[in-house]
Amino acid sequence: MIEKQLKELAVRCGADLVGVADLKLIEGIHTCPSDLLDGYVTAVSIGVRLADGVIDPIVDGPTPLYQQHYLKVNALLDDIACRIAQFIQSQGGKALPIPASQLLDKTEWFSYISHKAVAVAAGIGWQGKSLLVVNPKYGPRIRLVTVLTDLPLEPDGRLKNRCGKCTSCTKACPAQAIKNVNTDWHYADRDEALHFDRCATLLTQDFAKRPFIESPICGVCIRACPWGKKEGLRRKKRTSEKRCQTP
Repeated sequence: MIEKQLKELAVRCGADLVGVADLKLIEGIHTCPSDLLDGYVTAVSIGVRLADGVIDPIVDGPTPLYQQHYLKVNALLDDIACRIAQFIQSQGGKALPIPASQLLDKTEWFSYISHKAVAVAAGIGWQGKSLLVVNPKYGPRIRLVTVLTDLPLEPDGRLKNRCGKCTSCTKACPAQAIKNVNTDWHYADRDEALHFDRCATLLTQDFAKRPFIESPICGVCIRACPWGKKEGLRRKKRTSEKRCQTP
């Protein structure tokens, strides 16, 4: 089966997660250009896990180590996407690899397509309150890339949102940008989940002044999420919270 071959190739190239999305699930999504999806029927969503050793030390904003790791993982994702596109073309299909991280509008913060929306449709994870995709195994500690294709690949099933009443990312956000609003599927727009201007201001003004931070990144909500943390860290957090609640 071509889906099996495709996923095995992605894993051999360095992917930790691979899923297929039916593009009908994201009809109407913002794309650049607006007709980007014309001629394509499915999308391959690919995820690479971020290193715990990079994410765990993040406290109140991005570190120089996270900055470099972010760039390297994006480069790996782009390489995997190109290889998947080559495979699709070898099977007689058309493929369009979308760059992992390329802003086309630095005012509205839009790119070609939302990798997060594709990943949710492909069953990689659910959309958390921070807008990040939360995978059951790795949490939001992943980066994503997308390959569009005209091959009618068998899509993967969506995952149920499991954020529940958790407020970890909401409380940790240094910009107080996360509204703590849940969603069963995906948010109608990002403003439903975030005070986006607060987040953008922190990234582009405050964090941009830190030494060696060249990308608009943060990482605090990634680290705060209990999904993807090692059990020891989750246990330590639960114990700490219990102590705080003790009269």
